[in-house]
Amino acid sequence: MNRTLMCLSACAWLSWSTLVPAADWSRFRGPNGSGISTDAHELPSEFSPTKNLQWKGPLPGPGSSSPIVVGNRVLVTCWTGYGVSREEPGDMKALKLHLLCFDRNTGKQLWDRSVDPYYPEEEYSGMFAEHGYASHTPASDGERVYVFFGKAGIHAFDMEGKPLWNKSVGTGIGFRNWGTSSSPVLYKDLVIVTAAAESQALVAFNKRTGEQVWKQEADGLTGTWGTPVLVEVDSSRTDLVIGVPFEIWGINPDTGKLRWYCEASQDESFCSSVVASGDTVYAIEGRSGGAFAVRAGGKDDVTKTHMVWSGSNRNRIGTPVVVDGKLLYMYSKVINCVDAKTGAEIYQGRLTAKPGSAPAGAPADAGAGQPRGPGGFGGFGGGRGGRGGGMGGMGGQDYSSPVVGDGKLYYVARNGDIYVLQLGSSFKQLSVNRLTEETEDFSGSPAISDKQIFIRSSKHLYSVSQ
Repeated sequence: MNRTLMCLSACAWLSWSTLVPAADWSRFRGPNGSGISTDAHELPSEFSPTKNLQWKGPLPGPGSSSPIVVGNRVLVTCWTGYGVSREEPGDMKALKLHLLCFDRNTGKQLWDRSVDPYYPEEEYSGMFAEHGYASHTPASDGERVYVFFGKAGIHAFDMEGKPLWNKSVGTGIGFRNWGTSSSPVLYKDLVIVTAAAESQALVAFNKRTGEQVWKQEADGLTGTWGTPVLVEVDSSRTDLVIGVPFEIWGINPDTGKLRWYCEASQDESFCSSVVASGDTVYAIEGRSGGAFAVRAGGKDDVTKTHMVWSGSNRNRIGTPVVVDGKLLYMYSKVINCVDAKTGAEIYQGRLTAKPGSAPAGAPADAGAGQPRGPGGFGGFGGGRGGRGGGMGGMGGQDYSSPVVGDGKLYYVARNGDIYVLQLGSSFKQLSVNRLTEETEDFSGSPAISDKQIFIRSSKHLYSVSQ
């Protein structure tokens, strides 16, 4: 090849490579809720206010949702006007819900769209104040972004922030008054909302028009805070899978009809989300513990036919991650790694905190032992799921979930300590980092896209890149 041709080829490759977009992180925990970035490379192990911090953008108010990345845009929700302080929450009538959009390269805020809440909203007190009014992570198909604000409904915007449609999914509060946090999921032409507290229902809308396509009420959703995942059973079947109190459900995402259920954690709440690897779904719950691996597919009760393994492992609010045949999850600042095929323990490791770091969160003032509600998936029978539940007695814990990119695991503690671990067959903590010494609540999970990590707090959106 002559020099001119070599130069043209190199230039063409460079031009093409600069045009190839980084993979989007377009829903809670990225691709299908896996928490894994497959395109990320050269991610930093160490960062601080003076090292590998690309930009820091102010947020007008707090939130526990996670950022998403769509092309060159980063989107995140928050609230303002009320409930910024437990001591002086202010006037509820001043409450506003926000969807904000930032330029991923510069951190410049591109737009801010506010949404009026439904009144009366929850009082900013007790366990509800542990996460607040913006706990649902947006989802996007690249053309629109869909935001769930609980009693204020599901809202669709175009990528310039133009409101397209909004629909209510109920105005219930859940019997413990602890609020709601399940994030929307996109499937074909549908946006699917888990309205557990609002109406004890799963509801699907046409993405373009907002027309309701199906609604399935289910008492068993009571006490559910997680987000579903989509599992491809075979070339002609996909299951929408969600963890609920006492069970895991496999649902037809085209109709909302229950296909199968499996006995799971014997707890009155299901706070974390399930995660899938191939056709296997993994769930680990908190207060009563319990870990489960079940193959998607089948019909009716599949506990005996599709359960791969079960154990007494205990998680908290965060969702596990499955990578390289290993299931990793956090419990009380201990990383646990088990074999995804068998559930056998591979290692445990205690995280080493930043010297002088403040404790995460504040004690909860909500307790367990409340009355149980009715159970069962409406109209189907067989299920026991949903006999009440919640997070009583578990306040002050970390809310974020671990994410993976570039052979490393990133975990954000609520007090702002950000741990980086090396993936492998043994425990290896690479670093613990902080992006601020100010008091900020870090309850969202990071988003990873290409060479950037996006982390939100109650006051800022951060971009980390080396």
